Amino acid sequence: MEDIAVDFRVNGKEYHVNCAPSARLLDVLRDQLGLTGTKEGCGIGECGACTVLMNGKKVNSCMVLAGQARGADILTIEGVNGSDGELHPLQKAFIDAGAIQCGFCTPGMIMSSLELLNTTLEPSDEEIKQAISGNLCRCTGYKQIVDAIRLAARNMLAAKRRH
Repeated sequence: MEDIAVDFRVNGKEYHVNCAPSARLLDVLRDQLGLTGTKEGCGIGECGACTVLMNGKKVNSCMVLAGQARGADILTIEGVNGSDGELHPLQKAFIDAGAIQCGFCTPGMIMSSLELLNTTLEPSDEEIKQAISGNLCRCTGYKQIVDAIRLAARNMLAAKRRH
């Protein structure tokens, strides 16, 4: 089969890639664009390690064909940063709350949490748990992750109120 052309934005930068019609967004991000922060865990959409935001909504990039991302705005963990270019408050909160163990699930957890915090700066614990329900972690037991998201939400809300 002939390659297909796909144009999209990733982390604010325009890209034109040629790939097989069967290429997954995950493979294009990692293999063609060198954005290896997005991880492949299960390859069947069950673990959330490959979570990215596509047009502001979380998707499992292992389940999205690259062609389905034509014209989309993709955000990967490499594109997440604070307004000052430093760590995003969510990333900092994960560190401060001890929510990072082996780190394999962290990019997907951050992306799922970011989708929530982009719309809800005062989430309930239930909303937090729902937001990360598609992301598996084998190390932390989730308490530290929920604590980190709650901390990030408080910090982001406080920063918003200051400005």
